[in-house]
Amino acid sequence: MNNRTTVERTSDRELVATRTFDGPARLVFEAWTKPELIMRWWAPESFGISFVSCETDVRTGGSYRFVFRHAGSEQPMAFFGRYIDVTPPSRLVWTNEEEEDGAVTTVTFEEKDGRTLVVVHDLYPSKAALDGAIASGSTGGWPEQFEQLDDLLATLGASA
Repeated sequence: MNNRTTVERTSDRELVATRTFDGPARLVFEAWTKPELIMRWWAPESFGISFVSCETDVRTGGSYRFVFRHAGSEQPMAFFGRYIDVTPPSRLVWTNEEEEDGAVTTVTFEEKDGRTLVVVHDLYPSKAALDGAIASGSTGGWPEQFEQLDDLLATLGASA
């Protein structure tokens, strides 16, 4: 596969990750919205975290809550927010509310010839918030996550 992830800071407040996946937008969208699929690719293996739970109510006005365990921490970590816009299978927009200065994430899915371009756009409330996210390493997982998503889509495509 020649799919490649790009991650680029496009402004003081914006970070954009892109990748083209082998598979129709419907299938890629499902991988972003069904808990049983999210749990198979979302957590970058190298980060040493694993899912404790994954709850999603994927609809405009719905919410999500991902809880992870990390060997270096006694307490689980929760990530949560609400869906601002859900337009299957082309667009997801959600808040990241676990921190006061969390980003708003917009993901678009554009299908062409059986492949889907995914663009993840994180808009932070300030330059300092994005600087902090980059410094913490929390924004560095996209390439690995997308490799894991590629692997998941290959298994889903084989069973579809």
